[in-house]
Amino acid sequence: MDFTFTEEQQAAVEAARAVFSGTAPDDVPSPALTTGAVADDFDRALWRKLADADLLGLLIAPEYGGAGLDPIALCLVLRESAKVLARVPLLESGAAALTLQRYADTALRTDVLPQIATGDLVVTVAAAGRTGHEPAELAVRATHEDTAWILDGTQTAVPWAATADRILLPAHTAEGHAVLALVPRAHPGVTLADQISTSGERQAEVRLDSVRISAAETLTDPAAWGSLRHLLTIGTCALALGLGERVLAMTSEYTGKREQFGFPLATFQAVAVQAADRFIDLRAMEATLWQAAWRLTSDAPGPLPPAGDIAVAKIWASEGVRRVVQTAQHLHGGFGADTDYPLHRYHAWAKQLELSLGPAAAHEESLGDLLAAHPLG
Repeated sequence: MDFTFTEEQQAAVEAARAVFSGTAPDDVPSPALTTGAVADDFDRALWRKLADADLLGLLIAPEYGGAGLDPIALCLVLRESAKVLARVPLLESGAAALTLQRYADTALRTDVLPQIATGDLVVTVAAAGRTGHEPAELAVRATHEDTAWILDGTQTAVPWAATADRILLPAHTAEGHAVLALVPRAHPGVTLADQISTSGERQAEVRLDSVRISAAETLTDPAAWGSLRHLLTIGTCALALGLGERVLAMTSEYTGKREQFGFPLATFQAVAVQAADRFIDLRAMEATLWQAAWRLTSDAPGPLPPAGDIAVAKIWASEGVRRVVQTAQHLHGGFGADTDYPLHRYHAWAKQLELSLGPAAAHEESLGDLLAAHPLG
Protein backbone atom coordinates (compact mmCIF):
# COMPACT_ATOMS: atom_id res chain seq x y z
CA MET A 1 0.00 0.00 0.00
CA ASP A 2 1.07 3.56 -0.71
CA PHE A 3 -0.51 6.11 1.64
CA THR A 4 0.91 9.08 -0.30
CA PHE A 5 -1.98 11.26 -1.38
CA THR A 6 -2.11 12.84 -4.83
CA GLU A 7 -1.71 16.57 -5.38
CA GLU A 8 -5.42 16.82 -6.14
CA GLN A 9 -6.37 15.05 -2.93
CA GLN A 10 -4.03 17.26 -0.89
CA ALA A 11 -5.50 20.34 -2.57
CA ALA A 12 -8.97 19.20 -1.50
CA VAL A 13 -7.75 18.94 2.11
CA GLU A 14 -6.26 22.43 2.00
CA ALA A 15 -9.48 23.85 0.56
CA ALA A 16 -11.50 22.07 3.25
CA ARG A 17 -9.29 23.41 6.04
CA ALA A 18 -9.71 26.92 4.69
CA VAL A 19 -13.51 26.56 4.67
CA PHE A 20 -13.72 24.91 8.09
CA SER A 21 -11.31 27.38 9.69
CA GLY A 22 -14.26 29.66 10.33
CA THR A 23 -16.29 26.96 12.11
CA ALA A 24 -15.92 26.83 15.89
CA PRO A 25 -17.07 23.73 17.82
CA ASP A 26 -18.09 26.04 20.66
CA ASP A 27 -20.76 27.46 18.34
CA VAL A 28 -22.21 24.05 17.45
CA PRO A 29 -25.58 23.61 19.20
CA SER A 30 -25.29 21.28 22.17
CA PRO A 31 -27.73 18.37 22.67
CA ALA A 32 -27.17 18.75 26.42
CA LEU A 33 -28.48 22.31 26.35
CA THR A 34 -31.32 21.92 23.87
CA THR A 35 -34.77 20.49 24.28
CA GLY A 36 -35.56 18.56 21.12
CA ALA A 37 -33.42 18.93 18.02
CA VAL A 38 -30.47 21.30 18.23
CA ALA A 39 -31.59 23.04 15.02
CA ASP A 40 -34.29 22.83 12.36
CA ASP A 41 -31.83 22.72 9.47
CA PHE A 42 -28.19 22.02 8.72
CA ASP A 43 -25.64 24.81 8.45
CA ARG A 44 -26.70 26.42 5.16
CA ALA A 45 -24.03 29.14 5.34
CA LEU A 46 -21.29 26.53 5.62
CA TRP A 47 -22.91 24.52 2.84
CA ARG A 48 -22.69 27.54 0.55
CA LYS A 49 -19.00 28.00 1.42
CA LEU A 50 -18.35 24.36 0.55
CA ALA A 51 -20.11 24.86 -2.77
CA ASP A 52 -18.13 28.01 -3.53
CA ALA A 53 -14.92 26.09 -2.81
CA ASP A 54 -16.02 23.35 -5.28
CA LEU A 55 -16.01 20.75 -2.50
CA LEU A 56 -19.55 19.48 -3.07
CA GLY A 57 -18.64 18.10 -6.48
CA LEU A 58 -15.46 16.27 -5.45
CA LEU A 59 -16.63 12.91 -6.80
CA ILE A 60 -18.66 14.28 -9.71
CA ALA A 61 -17.10 14.09 -13.17
CA PRO A 62 -15.95 17.34 -14.81
CA GLU A 63 -18.62 17.10 -17.52
CA TYR A 64 -21.21 17.55 -14.75
CA GLY A 65 -19.38 20.38 -13.04
CA GLY A 66 -17.32 18.39 -10.53
CA ALA A 67 -13.67 17.65 -9.79
CA GLY A 68 -13.72 13.98 -10.78
CA LEU A 69 -11.82 12.76 -7.71
CA ASP A 70 -12.21 9.45 -5.87
CA PRO A 71 -13.71 8.36 -2.51
CA ILE A 72 -10.33 8.84 -0.82
CA ALA A 73 -10.61 12.59 -1.49
CA LEU A 74 -14.09 12.63 0.06
CA CYS A 75 -12.79 10.79 3.14
CA LEU A 76 -9.99 13.33 3.52
CA VAL A 77 -12.48 16.20 3.48
CA LEU A 78 -14.86 14.40 5.84
CA ARG A 79 -11.97 13.87 8.24
CA GLU A 80 -11.45 17.64 8.36
CA SER A 81 -15.18 18.32 8.73
CA ALA A 82 -15.47 16.14 11.83
CA LYS A 83 -12.70 18.02 13.60
CA VAL A 84 -14.97 21.08 13.78
CA LEU A 85 -18.29 19.19 14.02
CA ALA A 86 -19.47 20.55 10.68
CA ARG A 87 -23.27 20.25 10.52
CA VAL A 88 -23.66 19.52 6.81
CA PRO A 89 -24.81 16.47 4.78
CA LEU A 90 -21.43 16.17 3.08
CA LEU A 91 -21.18 12.39 3.43
CA GLU A 92 -24.71 11.66 2.24
CA SER A 93 -24.50 14.09 -0.68
CA GLY A 94 -21.09 12.83 -1.83
CA ALA A 95 -22.02 9.15 -1.60
CA ALA A 96 -25.33 9.73 -3.39
CA ALA A 97 -23.64 11.75 -6.14
CA LEU A 98 -21.07 9.05 -6.93
CA THR A 99 -23.72 6.33 -6.88
CA LEU A 100 -25.95 8.29 -9.26
CA GLN A 101 -22.99 8.96 -11.53
CA ARG A 102 -22.12 5.28 -11.69
CA TYR A 103 -25.56 3.71 -11.99
CA ALA A 104 -28.16 6.29 -13.13
CA ASP A 105 -29.06 6.81 -16.77
CA THR A 106 -27.69 9.76 -18.71
CA ALA A 107 -30.81 11.90 -18.38
CA LEU A 108 -30.92 11.62 -14.59
CA ARG A 109 -27.19 12.27 -14.25
CA THR A 110 -27.46 15.34 -16.45
CA ASP A 111 -30.41 16.60 -14.43
CA VAL A 112 -29.17 16.19 -10.86
CA LEU A 113 -25.37 16.03 -10.75
CA PRO A 114 -24.67 19.65 -11.78
CA GLN A 115 -27.16 20.83 -9.16
CA ILE A 116 -25.53 18.69 -6.48
CA ALA A 117 -22.12 20.10 -7.38
CA THR A 118 -23.34 23.67 -6.93
CA GLY A 119 -25.17 22.90 -3.70
CA ASP A 120 -28.55 23.82 -5.17
CA LEU A 121 -29.88 20.27 -4.84
CA VAL A 122 -29.42 18.56 -1.47
CA VAL A 123 -29.63 14.77 -1.55
CA THR A 124 -29.58 12.61 1.56
CA VAL A 125 -29.59 8.83 1.96
CA ALA A 126 -31.79 6.41 3.89
CA ALA A 127 -29.64 3.55 5.13
CA ALA A 128 -30.93 2.48 8.55
CA GLY A 129 -33.94 0.37 7.58
CA ARG A 130 -37.27 0.25 9.37
CA THR A 131 -35.89 -0.25 12.87
CA GLY A 132 -32.13 0.14 12.52
CA HIS A 133 -31.65 -3.58 13.25
CA GLU A 134 -32.46 -5.07 9.86
CA PRO A 135 -31.08 -4.75 6.32
CA ALA A 136 -32.07 -1.31 5.04
CA GLU A 137 -33.15 -2.65 1.66
CA LEU A 138 -35.87 -4.75 3.31
CA ALA A 139 -37.61 -1.75 4.87
CA VAL A 140 -39.35 -0.65 1.66
CA ARG A 141 -41.04 -2.82 -0.95
CA ALA A 142 -40.72 -1.90 -4.63
CA THR A 143 -43.28 -3.08 -7.17
CA HIS A 144 -42.72 -2.48 -10.88
CA GLU A 145 -45.76 -1.09 -12.68
CA ASP A 146 -45.62 -0.02 -16.35
CA THR A 147 -42.90 2.66 -16.50
CA ALA A 148 -42.80 3.35 -12.78
CA TRP A 149 -42.06 1.80 -9.40
CA ILE A 150 -44.50 1.79 -6.48
CA LEU A 151 -42.84 2.10 -3.07
CA ASP A 152 -44.36 1.05 0.26
CA GLY A 153 -42.63 0.93 3.63
CA THR A 154 -40.73 2.94 6.21
CA GLN A 155 -37.15 4.09 6.60
CA THR A 156 -36.10 5.33 10.01
CA ALA A 157 -33.44 7.79 11.22
CA VAL A 158 -32.88 9.41 7.84
CA PRO A 159 -30.40 12.28 8.36
CA TRP A 160 -31.34 15.75 7.12
CA ALA A 161 -34.52 14.35 5.52
CA ALA A 162 -36.70 17.18 6.80
CA THR A 163 -34.86 19.78 4.73
CA ALA A 164 -33.15 17.82 1.92
CA ASP A 165 -34.63 18.03 -1.55
CA ARG A 166 -34.35 14.34 -2.44
CA ILE A 167 -33.86 11.09 -0.55
CA LEU A 168 -31.96 8.22 -2.15
CA LEU A 169 -33.39 5.12 -0.53
CA PRO A 170 -33.10 1.36 -1.04
CA ALA A 171 -36.07 -0.95 -1.58
CA HIS A 172 -36.51 -4.61 -2.42
CA THR A 173 -38.48 -6.27 -5.19
CA ALA A 174 -40.61 -9.40 -4.91
CA GLU A 175 -37.60 -11.34 -6.21
CA GLY A 176 -35.44 -9.95 -3.41
CA HIS A 177 -33.36 -7.60 -5.55
CA ALA A 178 -32.33 -4.22 -4.15
CA VAL A 179 -33.13 -1.08 -6.11
CA LEU A 180 -32.47 2.58 -5.30
CA ALA A 181 -35.10 5.28 -5.76
CA LEU A 182 -34.45 9.02 -5.79
CA VAL A 183 -37.55 10.25 -3.96
CA PRO A 184 -38.46 13.94 -3.64
CA ARG A 185 -39.10 14.96 -0.04
CA ALA A 186 -42.35 16.68 -1.04
CA HIS A 187 -44.04 13.94 -3.04
CA PRO A 188 -47.50 12.36 -2.90
CA GLY A 189 -47.49 9.48 -0.43
CA VAL A 190 -44.33 10.59 1.41
CA THR A 191 -44.80 11.42 5.10
CA LEU A 192 -42.06 12.53 7.51
CA ALA A 193 -42.11 12.11 11.28
CA ASP A 194 -39.49 13.95 13.33
CA GLN A 195 -36.75 12.00 15.08
CA ILE A 196 -33.65 13.18 16.93
CA SER A 197 -30.18 11.63 16.74
CA THR A 198 -27.81 11.03 19.64
CA SER A 199 -25.91 14.13 18.54
CA GLY A 200 -29.13 16.15 18.73
CA GLU A 201 -29.56 16.54 14.99
CA ARG A 202 -32.98 16.47 13.38
CA GLN A 203 -33.70 13.23 11.54
CA ALA A 204 -36.89 11.76 10.16
CA GLU A 205 -38.86 8.58 9.85
CA VAL A 206 -39.81 8.45 6.17
CA ARG A 207 -43.05 6.65 5.45
CA LEU A 208 -43.97 5.73 1.89
CA ASP A 209 -47.54 4.84 1.00
CA SER A 210 -47.93 3.79 -2.65
CA VAL A 211 -45.33 6.34 -3.71
CA ARG A 212 -45.00 6.35 -7.49
CA ILE A 213 -41.49 7.00 -8.83
CA SER A 214 -40.67 6.93 -12.51
CA ALA A 215 -38.28 4.25 -13.73
CA ALA A 216 -35.94 7.02 -14.87
CA GLU A 217 -35.40 8.00 -11.22
CA THR A 218 -34.69 4.45 -10.07
CA LEU A 219 -31.37 2.62 -10.10
CA THR A 220 -31.83 -1.08 -10.73
CA ASP A 221 -28.23 -2.21 -11.13
CA PRO A 222 -27.67 -5.00 -8.55
CA ALA A 223 -24.39 -3.40 -7.48
CA ALA A 224 -25.80 0.07 -6.77
CA TRP A 225 -27.00 -0.43 -3.20
CA GLY A 226 -23.91 -2.32 -2.08
CA SER A 227 -21.67 0.37 -3.54
CA LEU A 228 -23.63 3.13 -1.81
CA ARG A 229 -23.54 1.31 1.55
CA HIS A 230 -19.77 0.83 1.28
CA LEU A 231 -19.25 4.52 0.50
CA LEU A 232 -21.35 5.56 3.47
CA THR A 233 -19.45 3.18 5.75
CA ILE A 234 -15.95 4.34 4.86
CA GLY A 235 -17.17 7.94 5.05
CA THR A 236 -18.42 7.29 8.57
CA CYS A 237 -15.01 5.84 9.45
CA ALA A 238 -13.37 9.03 8.13
CA LEU A 239 -15.64 11.16 10.30
CA ALA A 240 -14.80 9.03 13.35
CA LEU A 241 -11.07 9.39 12.64
CA GLY A 242 -11.23 13.17 12.31
CA LEU A 243 -13.29 13.52 15.46
CA GLY A 244 -10.98 11.23 17.42
CA GLU A 245 -7.88 13.11 16.29
CA ARG A 246 -9.32 16.43 17.41
CA VAL A 247 -10.40 15.01 20.78
CA LEU A 248 -6.96 13.55 21.47
CA ALA A 249 -5.38 16.90 20.55
CA MET A 250 -7.72 18.64 23.01
CA THR A 251 -6.77 16.12 25.69
CA SER A 252 -3.06 16.58 25.04
CA GLU A 253 -3.39 20.35 25.30
CA TYR A 254 -5.40 20.15 28.53
CA THR A 255 -3.19 17.64 30.34
CA GLY A 256 -0.10 19.59 29.28
CA LYS A 257 -1.39 22.70 31.06
CA ARG A 258 -3.42 21.32 33.97
CA GLU A 259 -1.23 20.80 37.01
CA GLN A 260 -1.63 18.45 39.96
CA PHE A 261 0.83 18.33 42.88
CA GLY A 262 2.83 20.99 41.05
CA PHE A 263 3.33 18.98 37.86
CA PRO A 264 1.40 18.88 34.52
CA LEU A 265 -0.95 15.91 34.31
CA ALA A 266 0.75 14.81 31.10
CA THR A 267 3.93 14.00 33.03
CA PHE A 268 2.18 11.32 35.11
CA GLN A 269 2.83 7.84 33.78
CA ALA A 270 -0.80 6.68 34.08
CA VAL A 271 -1.99 9.66 32.03
CA ALA A 272 0.73 9.24 29.40
CA VAL A 273 -0.01 5.52 28.99
CA GLN A 274 -3.72 6.11 28.47
CA ALA A 275 -3.05 8.84 25.91
CA ALA A 276 -0.55 6.58 24.12
CA ASP A 277 -3.12 3.79 23.92
CA ARG A 278 -5.59 6.16 22.29
CA PHE A 279 -2.93 7.33 19.85
CA ILE A 280 -2.46 3.69 18.84
CA ASP A 281 -6.22 3.39 18.36
CA LEU A 282 -6.20 6.38 16.02
CA ARG A 283 -3.32 5.01 13.96
CA ALA A 284 -5.17 1.69 13.60
CA MET A 285 -8.33 3.58 12.59
CA GLU A 286 -6.32 5.50 10.01
CA ALA A 287 -4.57 2.46 8.53
CA THR A 288 -7.76 0.41 8.23
CA LEU A 289 -9.68 3.37 6.75
CA TRP A 290 -7.18 3.97 3.95
CA GLN A 291 -6.88 0.25 3.31
CA ALA A 292 -10.67 0.02 2.86
CA ALA A 293 -10.88 3.21 0.79
CA TRP A 294 -8.01 2.01 -1.40
CA ARG A 295 -9.68 -1.35 -2.00
CA LEU A 296 -12.95 0.38 -2.85
CA THR A 297 -11.26 2.86 -5.18
CA SER A 298 -8.78 0.61 -6.96
CA ASP A 299 -10.68 -2.70 -7.11
CA ALA A 300 -7.37 -4.29 -6.15
CA PRO A 301 -7.56 -8.03 -5.38
CA GLY A 302 -7.19 -9.33 -1.85
CA PRO A 303 -7.76 -12.43 0.28
CA LEU A 304 -11.26 -11.10 1.05
CA PRO A 305 -13.65 -8.95 -0.99
CA PRO A 306 -13.49 -5.19 -0.28
CA ALA A 307 -16.41 -5.68 2.13
CA GLY A 308 -13.96 -7.41 4.48
CA ASP A 309 -11.63 -4.42 4.63
CA ILE A 310 -14.62 -2.11 5.08
CA ALA A 311 -15.90 -4.24 7.99
CA VAL A 312 -12.47 -4.12 9.66
CA ALA A 313 -12.34 -0.33 9.23
CA LYS A 314 -15.78 0.13 10.80
CA ILE A 315 -14.91 -2.19 13.70
CA TRP A 316 -11.85 -0.07 14.49
CA ALA A 317 -13.73 3.19 13.92
CA SER A 318 -16.59 2.22 16.25
CA GLU A 319 -14.43 0.85 19.03
CA GLY A 320 -11.66 3.39 18.61
CA VAL A 321 -13.74 6.55 18.66
CA ARG A 322 -15.60 5.31 21.72
CA ARG A 323 -12.37 4.65 23.61
CA VAL A 324 -10.87 7.99 22.59
CA VAL A 325 -13.77 10.09 23.87
CA GLN A 326 -14.14 8.03 27.05
CA THR A 327 -10.46 8.44 27.87
CA ALA A 328 -10.69 12.15 27.06
CA GLN A 329 -13.57 12.57 29.49
CA HIS A 330 -11.63 10.68 32.16
CA LEU A 331 -8.42 12.70 31.73
CA HIS A 332 -10.30 16.00 31.65
CA GLY A 333 -11.99 15.18 34.95
CA GLY A 334 -15.06 17.26 35.74
CA PHE A 335 -13.98 19.85 33.18
CA GLY A 336 -14.88 17.40 30.42
CA ALA A 337 -18.55 17.56 31.41
CA ASP A 338 -18.61 21.35 31.54
CA THR A 339 -21.12 22.51 28.95
CA ASP A 340 -19.04 25.64 28.36
CA TYR A 341 -16.31 23.37 26.98
CA PRO A 342 -16.89 21.55 23.64
CA LEU A 343 -15.78 18.04 24.70
CA HIS A 344 -19.32 16.92 25.57
CA ARG A 345 -20.40 17.80 22.03
CA TYR A 346 -17.67 15.55 20.60
CA HIS A 347 -18.76 12.77 22.94
CA ALA A 348 -22.35 12.90 21.64
CA TRP A 349 -21.17 12.93 18.03
CA ALA A 350 -18.80 10.03 18.71
CA LYS A 351 -21.62 7.87 20.05
CA GLN A 352 -23.67 8.67 16.96
CA LEU A 353 -20.81 7.68 14.65
CA GLU A 354 -20.06 4.53 16.67
CA LEU A 355 -23.54 3.18 16.05
CA SER A 356 -24.18 4.59 12.55
CA LEU A 357 -24.48 1.84 9.92
CA GLY A 358 -24.02 -0.75 12.64
CA PRO A 359 -21.82 -1.00 15.76
CA ALA A 360 -18.62 -3.00 15.88
CA ALA A 361 -20.45 -6.24 16.77
CA ALA A 362 -22.55 -6.11 13.60
CA HIS A 363 -19.47 -5.73 11.41
CA GLU A 364 -17.64 -8.46 13.32
CA GLU A 365 -20.51 -10.76 12.41
CA SER A 366 -20.28 -9.69 8.76
CA LEU A 367 -16.53 -10.25 8.80
CA GLY A 368 -17.07 -13.71 10.24
CA ASP A 369 -19.47 -14.55 7.41
CA LEU A 370 -16.92 -13.38 4.85
CA LEU A 371 -14.16 -15.43 6.45
CA ALA A 372 -16.40 -18.49 6.40
CA ALA A 373 -17.16 -17.96 2.71
CA HIS A 374 -13.54 -17.12 1.81
CA PRO A 375 -11.25 -19.23 4.04
CA LEU A 376 -7.75 -17.74 4.27
CA GLY A 377 -5.02 -20.05 3.07
